Order: sequence, then C-alpha cells, then structure tokens
Amino acid sequence: MIYSNHLPQRILRITPLLLPILTLQTNAASSLESSTLLQPNTLLSQDSVVGGLAPAQNILGQSSSSKLGLNQEWIDISECQNVKPTGPIDTTLCDYETVDELNDELYENLREISKAPFFRYLQMDLYRGCPFWEDEETCTASTCSIETIDESEIPEQWRTKTLSSIDPLPADYRQLAKGCYFKDSDYCISEDPTSITGEYYDLSFIPERYTGYSGAGAHQIWRSIYEDNCMTASPSEGSLIEEQCLEAKVYRRIVSGLHASISTHICLDYLNQTTGEWAPNLQCYVHRVASHPERLENIYFNVVLLLRAVARLAPHLSVYEYRISTEDVADTKAIDRVISLAHKAGRFDETVMFNGRDAHALKEEFKYHFRNVTRIMDCIDCDKCRLWGKVQTTGVATALKVLFELDDDALSLTPNSALFQRSEIVALFNTLYRFSESLHAVQQFRQMWTEETNTFTRFEDLSDVLRGDRELNQNFLDKVVNKTCEKVGSIYQFCKDGTAGCVLMASKLWSKGLECLDSLARVSPVPSTHSDSEL
Repeated sequence: MIYSNHLPQRILRITPLLLPILTLQTNAASSLESSTLLQPNTLLSQDSVVGGLAPAQNILGQSSSSKLGLNQEWIDISECQNVKPTGPIDTTLCDYETVDELNDELYENLREISKAPFFRYLQMDLYRGCPFWEDEETCTASTCSIETIDESEIPEQWRTKTLSSIDPLPADYRQLAKGCYFKDSDYCISEDPTSITGEYYDLSFIPERYTGYSGAGAHQIWRSIYEDNCMTASPSEGSLIEEQCLEAKVYRRIVSGLHASISTHICLDYLNQTTGEWAPNLQCYVHRVASHPERLENIYFNVVLLLRAVARLAPHLSVYEYRISTEDVADTKAIDRVISLAHKAGRFDETVMFNGRDAHALKEEFKYHFRNVTRIMDCIDCDKCRLWGKVQTTGVATALKVLFELDDDALSLTPNSALFQRSEIVALFNTLYRFSESLHAVQQFRQMWTEETNTFTRFEDLSDVLRGDRELNQNFLDKVVNKTCEKVGSIYQFCKDGTAGCVLMASKLWSKGLECLDSLARVSPVPSTHSDSEL
C-alpha cells in the first residue's frame, strides 16, 4: 500500500485556502443570479445590447446562442482555445498576419508620436451636456477624474486664440447646438474651433484604463449606440443584397471594434481594489473580448481602416508642421515611418462602398448615425471615459471623412482648417495608437492565457503521476504542494475583489484540487500477483 505520513499536514496547508474560495463561490453565484449588471464596475458588453444575433461559433469551439448578458456563466479559461486569427480580414484586402508582423513597429512609433507636443495637447469641452436624455449623474470616483493643464503650457501656435485668428470658422460650418458644429463632409459633431470654452488636456498623462464606471448610465450609452444608431438600410428593388449590405456591415464592424478596443484597455490596466495595484486582468479580457472572436477581428479591421486613412492622407501630412522648433525632427521621422507602414497594411478599398442607386441615401444614413455616436459621448458620466470616447470617435470620424468625402486632389492641398482642424489630426493618430496598443495587449494576454491553461493541466496530470508511482518523491511532492498553495492564494485574492468571474474558476480549482488530494491520501491496494481465476 502507498501512503505518505506527511500528506495530512500538506492537505491542511491547502484546505484553509480552498474553503474560503468555496464560500466566496457560493455567495458570488447567488449574487450573480440576482445581479442587474454584467459585472461590477464594467461597461455593458456588446452582446447584451444587440438583439437578434444568430448563434455564433465562439472561441470555446462551441455554438452558443446565449448572450453575455444577465445570468451568463463566466468563461472557463481552461476550456478555451487560445486561437490566433489568420487569413484574410473580412471586408478588407489585408490579412491578419500582415497586421501582426508590423504592429510592434507601428505601436512603438505611435507611442513616440503620442508624446510629442502636437499630439499630446488637446482642447476639448467635456461639459456640453447630453442632448438625448436627462442625465444628472456623475462618476465621483478618483479613477474617473482627469486633470487639466493651463493654457500657458500649450505652445502658442496651437492655442485656440492663435488658430482662430489665422483660420476663422469656415462659412460652411453648420451649428447644431451651442458649441456643436459640423460640415456636410463631417462624420462627427465637432466643437467650435474658435471657441475658448474648452479645457486643455495632456493625453499622454491620461491613460485609458479601468475606471469603475458602471450602472444604468453605462448601459444606456452602449444600448443607444447599438440599438438606436444602427444601419437599417434595405436593398432597393433589383439590387444585390450583398452589395447593399456592405455599408451596414462596415458600420457594425467599426462600432464593435471600437467597443472591443476600449474593453481591452480596461482589462489591460485593471485596478485590484484590495491591493490598490494596477495589472492585466485575463479573466476580464476572455469574458469581454476573446470568447467572441469577431470582436478581436473587428479590432484588426479598424486598424486596417485607420491605416488606409493615414496612407491616403500622406500628401497632406507630409507638409503639416508638427514641430515646435526646426531642431525637433524626431516627430516627423516617426510619422514618416507610420505612413510607410500604412501603405503596407492599410489595404481597404473604399471605392466599393456607396455605389449604385441608393448610394447618396446610404452615405447620409451612415454619416447621420455616426454623428450621433460622437454626440452620445457627451452623455458619459465618467470624465476620463468621456474624454477618450470623444477622442476616439472623432479619430474614426476623421478617417471616414478621408476615405469617403475627399479626393486625392483635395488631400494634396496645403494644410488648412477648410479640410481638417488640428484636433482631427490629433484624434486620428491617438485613435490609431489606441487600436495598435490593443493588439499589442492581446499578445500579452495570450501569454498569460497559456500559463493559466498550463496550471489547470498540471492539476489533471498530478493525480495520474502520483497514482502510478509507487515510490513517491517527497521533494517533488513538497514543490507541487507549495506551488499549489501559491496559486490558490492568488486566486483567492482575485475572488476577494468581488469579481463574479471567480465563481467558475474557483469551482474548477476546488474540484480538481480535491481530486488531487483524494488521490494523495487514498490507500491504494498493491496489485495481486494472482488473478481471481488462479487458485
């Protein structure tokens, strides 16, 4: 018989850690069923606000018709497939491999660009008010707040007073409401470029990360974007459905990719409310993005779309003045490198869109809905979320204007406010940086995912090893138990944060841990040298 005298002590070392998790698991499961939110301190997930979606093959390799909405079970990482998308990117002329190959270089150059004064300083009015519904709520958490900077810190040539004296408000600007303007070619509702009401912000000191913003307000934002501002155009008589639906498909991919990129940043820089430390949250990423492959694919799509806009804008950008002094040449070199990468991966054919009998009506509907999306950003109750929401929707809107409103002759003109405000160029590059950083974060999550999956595999293999070895190696066993204690302790800490995601993971660990401990303590019979048939 195989038995270790030290096993009871080892079991006692692990059990105190496992028992609190079981208690947390039971309590969390109960609260999850009665919860009216997807997850504490998070924005609404995509599927919970999009009705009528057909069952999709998710990254678990299973067909799931349930939405990531209320009462949805948490994703079990150990059963997930850490799949990396390959092949052509739908609705583009590019592939995933090309984007992955150049993204590290793209990310490093955009990070350098984002630190340059031209791209880091931005004036914006964050308090224009919500135009669509009454909203008096506000996020008072310190994670929602942002600091402004004094105008004296802004280089004089980029201050509003200087810019407005050089380039006054064009005559073709329409005023939608106080402080809200747009031109016919705009896909966003912009601010008065001659106004001095907005505050200045240093984007390089305001990270896009977890803020704790949640509740009815956060739900209403994404619900309004997905339900009230979706493309609904139907094919005209005699036209091809595939051609007619392309515009709606592109619109949905843009919005979904933007949402997925924001979610990735929340999970990348996530606050542990017990320790006060910021760190990547793998379970958050799997739940929000990776368990739905189309969301990650739509991040790639947006990168290609934005790079195509940068490539088309290259003649305009090449003569733009980004420098404070003639000695500052690093910024322009980094921009030239990004433009070079944009020509390689920005393979999106904008000419196939908005053609045919209903082309004008489709474009106007597309434009109308995305203008509304940019305006909905003013309804966000969290200052930091509102800032980055406005920056990124403006960046995407700028890309759409480049692709669908301006011809090559217009884009080769000397920079002036008749085509683009400075804020649009700043938003375009910062938005591309956000998306590139999301793909950079995906690589980090994939590595974490692999390590997490290996942990569960070790639990499964351990029982087989110990049952099959009749002479246990005590040193090996000590190391295994020590490592198990460390892992259980870390998961217990994760569960203490009140995250509903610990429910399924703790249950998995609990069952596998007990199986392993049971195999260690069980008295195993020594095989008989005779069969029952022998006397």
